[in-house]
Amino acid sequence: MYQVYFKDFFERFSYPEEACTALEDAFEKIKHNESLYQRFLELVKCYENDMNCDFKSIRARIKEVSSEAGVQEYVGNTVLIICLSKSLLKYYLAAGYDEEFWYTTMYDLKWKIEECKEMYNVWGVFAPEWYDRFFKLDRFCFGKLQFELNSFGKVYEKDSISLTPDSPVLNVHIPRTGGKLDRESMLSAYHQASEFFKDKFGANPIVFVCKSWLLYPRNKEVLSEKSNLYAFISDYDVIWQEEYEDYSQAWRLFSVPYDGNVDHLPQNTSLRRAYAEWIRKGEKMGWGYGVYIYKEET
Repeated sequence: MYQVYFKDFFERFSYPEEACTALEDAFEKIKHNESLYQRFLELVKCYENDMNCDFKSIRARIKEVSSEAGVQEYVGNTVLIICLSKSLLKYYLAAGYDEEFWYTTMYDLKWKIEECKEMYNVWGVFAPEWYDRFFKLDRFCFGKLQFELNSFGKVYEKDSISLTPDSPVLNVHIPRTGGKLDRESMLSAYHQASEFFKDKFGANPIVFVCKSWLLYPRNKEVLSEKSNLYAFISDYDVIWQEEYEDYSQAWRLFSVPYDGNVDHLPQNTSLRRAYAEWIRKGEKMGWGYGVYIYKEET
């Protein structure tokens, strides 16, 4: 049953042949043991029967199944996510969403396994909890950005805008797509998200918030003022920031764990070269939390 779905899924999202082989082989290892396979199908059935099932429990159980089948943990995560995606499509359609919502959501999986391959040389997902909100129809992709509705949880006042802890905000995520986050794509994503969620804001302004290493204010010292990332950062009023004690989070840009040697970091782009030099100088990296009061550009 799932062998055909796997092939169609891989073809639709243009998975690398090596990734297809690794994931198909992992599925076959699980399927080869009837007892393990039944336990695996129970996990699939949990989500099929209840969109709001206990994902934490499911993650723990797929880890056990993968271990007993001799499947690497991150690969087992991915095999299960792909199988669950079949029910996810049904949930999207039942909620009245176009299939394109499902497609953009599941395209994120390809980015994640490519990231995992760079990081750990494994075609898998090392943070499966990331998909919980996607699978509950609680996080959506629009273009090159991802959004979820939250309560602000803080107090903010600026330029006649007042936000309370209960104010609705759209949390923004910037996935690693391997492509450039150009200004046109950013504006398109913000516009699509604002239209999709506008009923949640009523007469209040659409507010985007973002917590990311990209919003660390000193990044502007590294970036060109004409760069896409500089423009992204400039949209946000950074109200909270912290510095990292080390460079353990450098993987978010370099896609490899930092081993203390800057020369071991890939420097195949101007951005990576600039940050490698930043680290070489002993400068700090960090993160910022910013607020963007959205206004449609004309």
